[in-house]
Amino acid sequence: MSHPVRLDYTPPELRPDALVSAGTVEEISSDVLIIGSGMGGSSLAWALKDSGLDVLVVERGHFLPREPENSQPAEMYMKGRYKNAGYWYDGSTGKPFAPGVYYWVGGNTRFYGAMLPRFRRSDFTEVEHHEGVSRAWPFAYDDLEPFYTTMEQLLQVHGQTGEDPTEPPRSKPYPYPALRHEPEIERFSRSLRRQGLHPFHTPNALNISTQADRAAVTSADGCPDETGMKSDAENRLLLPALRDGVKILTGAEITRLITSPDGRKVVAAEARHAGRIIRINAKTFALAGGAVNSAALLLRSADDAHPQGLANSSGLLGRNYMVHNSTFFVGVNPLRTNPTQWQKTLGLNDFYEAGPGTRFPLGNLQMLGKLRAPMLKPARPWAPTWALKLMAARSLDIYLTTEDLPSRDNRVRVDGERILIDWTPTNVAPHHELVRRVTRAVRKAGYPLIFTQRMGIETNSHMCGTAVAGHDPAESVLDPLCRSHDVENLWVTDSSFFPSSAALNPALTVGANALRIAPSLARATKG
Repeated sequence: MSHPVRLDYTPPELRPDALVSAGTVEEISSDVLIIGSGMGGSSLAWALKDSGLDVLVVERGHFLPREPENSQPAEMYMKGRYKNAGYWYDGSTGKPFAPGVYYWVGGNTRFYGAMLPRFRRSDFTEVEHHEGVSRAWPFAYDDLEPFYTTMEQLLQVHGQTGEDPTEPPRSKPYPYPALRHEPEIERFSRSLRRQGLHPFHTPNALNISTQADRAAVTSADGCPDETGMKSDAENRLLLPALRDGVKILTGAEITRLITSPDGRKVVAAEARHAGRIIRINAKTFALAGGAVNSAALLLRSADDAHPQGLANSSGLLGRNYMVHNSTFFVGVNPLRTNPTQWQKTLGLNDFYEAGPGTRFPLGNLQMLGKLRAPMLKPARPWAPTWALKLMAARSLDIYLTTEDLPSRDNRVRVDGERILIDWTPTNVAPHHELVRRVTRAVRKAGYPLIFTQRMGIETNSHMCGTAVAGHDPAESVLDPLCRSHDVENLWVTDSSFFPSSAALNPALTVGANALRIAPSLARATKG
């Protein structure tokens, strides 16, 4: 039987004075309050560490212990060791579901597969899809490009240019060479090339050089990594920021933002901490709690000046909730094993944009981390473990993603303490076509048995769009610098601002955007 997760753990490299203890005080003050320590919050903290401002990060979770259980899939997938987000509710049925989010320092990046692509240039423009239009962003790829470069350096991204035909222009090459394919993935790559496709080495933030390194992180796509070889928001961004003067308060859930009498500024945040309510005063407030929790906090902060929710004069707060149309895709060859340790090195974007033979964008193919039997068991609880082990030993594991289009009817709502999600997938037909084309390619590559599972409302690690950025205050919640149109000292630095979801992992874009807006936020704070 596993022991409980320690909630008093702190990384050994953390400066003692970086961890704030609220003690018995009722109020804390700071220049900048960052709510959430995932990719958006930690990137902003890093960007402000030399600003001369007093910066406080508040995280509802704690530091996740570095322990052997981090890399044990049975602990993660069968025992739910690190699941701590409780339940949200399907707005159409009222049924609870456990969301795919985690409340730990570093947020969801502690569990991601460190796949860090840049969005394509077209993702920032208006794009016609099979079932509607993907909105243009209020800034262009070129505006974000320098910050993509900085993020790749900070997160030590490994990649290779010149392979992916959809790759946008770059000012600098990847800071580290691409991770090589292991033999079975190289074989798959050669088959795709023979079929006229363009597989490429995915941009990945794992610092592994030997096969022993790969074995140590084989479960890092979906599990925490105790080795430090996976770059995440905690180890590459937040801890360096904490070493340089930023402070953090853990175990504190912000429940409400309080505005000035005229409603033009936020003056304080209320937080539940150690069984009591404390007040945190600041000059500037930056939300980075994730697209659902940030929207929920603003909705719960309604007051006389903002009766529909804080920063919601447009009525769009919580609306345009997007997650990707996603499918776990497994090809099996009963006669050949796949001993790959780190499988997440190959991607395919041939169907990402419209072109010859592809009338509308279909989406992205990337490899999953190598599946193990405990990872399959929750999806197939009726299957005996021995059968799942045989399957996992012979499988090629893929993740397929198609863009989910913005819709006002897809939204986040709050009912007291409950969070409700209204989500009807959009753009579904292209996703079915992507699955069909990949099925054909994988079978040609020698995997005759195909198993797929479409991801549902609970698979929301790529959520975005609930506080969309734009130029027109009537059609957006935030301005192009992700500052509230309504509340002058309120910013949002997570994926809430996305006008569209693209069809790629959002983490690098979230971090790059936080770096982009940090100078403006700092200037506004200093007055």
